Amino acid sequence: MSTLSESASGSEAVIVAGGRATRMGGVDKPALVVAGRSMLDTALAAVAGAARITVVGPHRHGLDPAVVQVQESPPGGGPVAALASARPTAEIVVTLAADLPFVSAESIATLVGALDAAPDADAAFAVDDGGNLQFLLAAWRGHALAARLSALGADPSDQPMKALLPERYVTAVVPGTEDCDTPDDLHRARVATSSHADPDEARRRLRSAQRPMPVRSVARDEAVGSTLASPLVAAASLPPAATSAMDGYAVCGDSPWTLRTEVRYAGAADEFALRPGEAARIATGAHLPWGATSVVRDEYVTVDDGVVTRLPDAPIRDDFRRIGEEWEPGYVLAEAGSAVTPAVVSTAASGEVSHIDVRGPLRVHLALTGDEIRRSGPLREGQTRDSLGPVLPQFVSWCGAEVAGEVHLRDTADAFDVLLRTSTEADAIVIVGATGRGAADQLRGALDRAGASVVVERVRCKPGGSQVAAILPDGRAVLGLPGNPVAALATLLVMLPAIIDGRTVRIPATPLTAPLANAAEVAGDVTRYLPARQLADGKWICDNMIRTSHLAGLIGRPAIALVPPDAADGDAVELVLLPR
Repeated sequence: MSTLSESASGSEAVIVAGGRATRMGGVDKPALVVAGRSMLDTALAAVAGAARITVVGPHRHGLDPAVVQVQESPPGGGPVAALASARPTAEIVVTLAADLPFVSAESIATLVGALDAAPDADAAFAVDDGGNLQFLLAAWRGHALAARLSALGADPSDQPMKALLPERYVTAVVPGTEDCDTPDDLHRARVATSSHADPDEARRRLRSAQRPMPVRSVARDEAVGSTLASPLVAAASLPPAATSAMDGYAVCGDSPWTLRTEVRYAGAADEFALRPGEAARIATGAHLPWGATSVVRDEYVTVDDGVVTRLPDAPIRDDFRRIGEEWEPGYVLAEAGSAVTPAVVSTAASGEVSHIDVRGPLRVHLALTGDEIRRSGPLREGQTRDSLGPVLPQFVSWCGAEVAGEVHLRDTADAFDVLLRTSTEADAIVIVGATGRGAADQLRGALDRAGASVVVERVRCKPGGSQVAAILPDGRAVLGLPGNPVAALATLLVMLPAIIDGRTVRIPATPLTAPLANAAEVAGDVTRYLPARQLADGKWICDNMIRTSHLAGLIGRPAIALVPPDAADGDAVELVLLPR
């Protein structure tokens, strides 16, 4: 099998990457991502052995400088005009479009080999599995292609590729001929190349794909819900002065001690000094007076006629806290990537930290879809009560994000396009519905038109397998949830924290796990999300059957269990706690 790099007289590849893509709503098809890379990158990899590579279409930033870029004349004039604009001159010229998600070096080698094996042929054309000739996926003898283009005259625009067909040609069954002309073609290609990740892998992909939010400095008391962008470092010692740990007596030297009249209270600003053999009454938390060498708690002493005496059998101990006993300035109180919880804010206050460098909190724009959904007022024929929208913000907050806005989208052709274009106040968009393949489900098409990179296409779980997650060019995350309430909430609780982790560079929390008593009974062929409750012996048990169209099955269930395939009774499974 011959390859481009083995062609003795030099080789050239022309990739047609323009076109109007009218059947896909005018989207930039070559930039669409399948199997983790754009279809243009797939085409470039397939012809990497060519001595010269020309990409015909709008100028694209980021291509290797060695790749020649030209625009067909007129723009959008069709593939024949694109080939004419490339002006190929090599002995062997390979032509292909940038909408072939499965084309490979093997595909190209098959074509070149077929042409080499037929010295009298002017071209070798690909044939798909159905026997159909693919005119644009071909290997040409350069002089023959130039002659055919010249024969079409000065204006080859809008000419069919069949017009270039020479008299002498051969065909070859070539792998990777499937193109993406419609949204359904694109979906099939993505499904075919998707590994249908399990929930753990899907979360890992989602975390690693996120673009970190910018770092900002905020007042300590306003930082709850964000993530530390740098270590939280103590600015002062704790305690800042020696303080009493008990109610008792501050003393200087050994027993007995003469009791002074002053009393040391917590927060008192008055100052006095103890001399050897003196004691003073002191409260818990009060700073020790000057000269004090220890604190003796009340139950270890007697007081008689102004003299404080340690009891003979009382233990010798220091009931006070020394300066910096908890930490000194510069001590790391919390690592970068820690979630800023109320405990972190309180600790920052103890360390005299007034401002904190953080990312987040993540702001989420919520969208519920469907003409049939009605939140308030009497239901009309064909309508369904919105039982999820009113509580969805609480679930978002439970995950650790803030709700920046809410909208109900109608089932119109451009509703998702407008949403993706206008919800720029948010760091992430969560959409309920529109992840299936129904006529009203336009989310995937809108993501493509917006130039989004799809990170998760489907997940091996029930319910919620039809979810989709993507990253928009400006870094906003998009999480598309199934439409039924239980699937939507289970998917949200599992996946939204991964987006928060990635966007705010948060250290992922250690999953909560517990033994599941009936794991074998409820396990399936994919991970199942099931309501769970705890038994008296500490184990948990799942409901095997649940209606997903309402949340009644979650009542009295504190968690959703993620039950992996083939789980055995007593196996530890992950538990995702539900809001209380």
